Amino acid sequence: MAMRLRVLWFGHPGRSPFENEVETYRQRTCRRWPAEDLPMKPVTRQRSDNPAAALSKEAATVLDRHPRGWCLGILDERARPRTSRQLASALAELEQSRPGLTLVIGSDLGLDPSLRRDAQLHVSLGPLTLPHQLARLVLWEQLYRATDILGSGRYHRAGIGS
Repeated sequence: MAMRLRVLWFGHPGRSPFENEVETYRQRTCRRWPAEDLPMKPVTRQRSDNPAAALSKEAATVLDRHPRGWCLGILDERARPRTSRQLASALAELEQSRPGLTLVIGSDLGLDPSLRRDAQLHVSLGPLTLPHQLARLVLWEQLYRATDILGSGRYHRAGIGS
């Protein structure tokens, strides 16, 4: 059985100019791994008074949607940078050992320290801070690119001398 993917993100669907592109890459990713893109409602109360409590509640929401036995991954700007080929290799290893992977994009407050601590996969899109909708699009494109690399497709092209 193929590994499944689930991208959890905090925000409001339909408010992004990137929705069509996200859906295109999600569908392409599904050719190898069944994949879901699931928005979650950010905690609105406590954001300014008690951001730690808001992050804790958001972490609980993530864990409610993270199936047992799956790998937990997070987008983390502090993570070790990887090339697209290195990310594909990491996903190929997971494909052999786990039934699924949940990837989490934190809210505008970030991620609760417990999620950062418990995540088995930390994915960096670079040290820049990106708007969540743009980070989501780049993540889906990289997931699709990984399927292409692993399937020896023609989408991913290494530069001359690579």
